[in-house]
Amino acid sequence: MITAAIPFPPLSPELVSITIGGFELALRWYALAYIAGILIGWWLAVRVLKRPGLWPNDTPPMAPGRVEDLMTWVVIGVIVGGRLGFVLFYQPGYYLANPWQIPMIWTGGMSFHGGLIGVTLAFLLWGRRTGAPYLPTADMMALATPPGLMLGRIANFINAELWGRATDVPWAVIFPGAAAQDCGQPAGELCARHPSQLYEAGLEGLLLGLVLIWLVFARNALKRPGLVTGVFAAGYGIARFIVEFFRQPDMQFQSPGNPLGLALHLGGWGLTMGQILCLPMIALGAALIVRARRRRAEPRPA
Repeated sequence: MITAAIPFPPLSPELVSITIGGFELALRWYALAYIAGILIGWWLAVRVLKRPGLWPNDTPPMAPGRVEDLMTWVVIGVIVGGRLGFVLFYQPGYYLANPWQIPMIWTGGMSFHGGLIGVTLAFLLWGRRTGAPYLPTADMMALATPPGLMLGRIANFINAELWGRATDVPWAVIFPGAAAQDCGQPAGELCARHPSQLYEAGLEGLLLGLVLIWLVFARNALKRPGLVTGVFAAGYGIARFIVEFFRQPDMQFQSPGNPLGLALHLGGWGLTMGQILCLPMIALGAALIVRARRRRAEPRPA
């Protein structure tokens, strides 16, 4: 029985909505989060590119004006990779039977890990086309990413989606909707859940972003190519792996015999799909950190 919980605030997924000629046009918080995240990331990227002393041999990987071109490729990678990742990782059977729905991104369904793969491929193609050095450019992109992650997760909370598991902790939130209120509680009682979207916003966005900013501006981390990228990959992977213990399991993996929604069973324990996808990120991040730290860094400027 719930002894303390926080009612969901009166928030609308739409910031503003207007009707023109019978068609309703709405600006949603989620779209605004994407736009703000891209703009903040662009600002961070341009700022570090304008400080040559932060980079190896005092040479940034590109001119500040080239960030806009790179951002175009990144946005395409996020959208295409995020959608295809959701289709392949989470609901392949459904979309195999309904392939015409794959491009319908407005119905929801995006995967961060798929988006990361899409961005990586777009970045590699762009780097090959322009000749920009891969690791320094990746470090710049890693520094620019956490603000968008934080804002995106806050938008998930406003949309009352991707909520967490049922709980009785004092900061649990009573999310609206039949699905959120269906957690097997006794009839007549409300269901309160972990606000896992805010956990992710704090860990993957705010905390990880502050760590990267500290490494870049206080510890001269860009002098060691790959270090910032490694910390981002490992940091995100660890944060998401932890939050998966509090997130509501993916519906397609959940069953009476598998209430935790585990995608991989090993004896008496297992992993969710999100945790499985985080393991390669953690391993890659650790490898990049070790590689970067073994390289002799240039002395910090006086």
